[in-house]
Amino acid sequence: MKLLHLSASPRGPRSESLAIAGTFLEVIRDARDAASLEIEEYDLWDGTLPAFGPDAAAAKMAVFAGEEPQGAAADAWADAIATFRRFDAADRYLFSVPMWNAGIPYILKQFIDVVSQPGLVFGFDAETGYRGLLSGKRAAVVYTSAVYGPDRGPAFGADFQAPYLEDWLRWAGVDDIRTVHFRPNLVTADAAAARRLAHEQARDLAKGFLE
Repeated sequence: MKLLHLSASPRGPRSESLAIAGTFLEVIRDARDAASLEIEEYDLWDGTLPAFGPDAAAAKMAVFAGEEPQGAAADAWADAIATFRRFDAADRYLFSVPMWNAGIPYILKQFIDVVSQPGLVFGFDAETGYRGLLSGKRAAVVYTSAVYGPDRGPAFGADFQAPYLEDWLRWAGVDDIRTVHFRPNLVTADAAAARRLAHEQARDLAKGFLE
């Protein structure tokens, strides 16, 4: 059993999403024999995530056309495949995702663009459309936001964060998605109670997550 933690926060020890994910992982480690569990940390900000620019786009279109990428496009395609294999090697996923401008951090979108390739994350049929290829996996997601909350009006923002990520996961074939939301109004309210609740929810969510 392998669990891959993908962190989209650049804030290190000051990150709320990373702290809640840390609580989740503590329970996972306590509940599982270390010999039967591998946990890999993937900091998306560590500089190893390849770009997805003109060469990578050319490679993707070549593959769609049934051709082999050549030259710089082939190199970009190899980088995308290597990133996908790291992702696909896990049985379970943990995402820690702060809200940025109502959506997800651009580094997580970059990761999604890199790995979402034909024959890797999805298949496509001209008559039936897309088919996700990551079946049999499970994901836990920690969402945080400092101002937006579902019980607040539009002046406090909107949520394109959770809908986007969960739609992508389901599109890729990951249907079992479990979530923790930490969404206090940090501008006007004391976040301590909401923080305690989010950590409790993370502990509860971790129980049985590997089963």
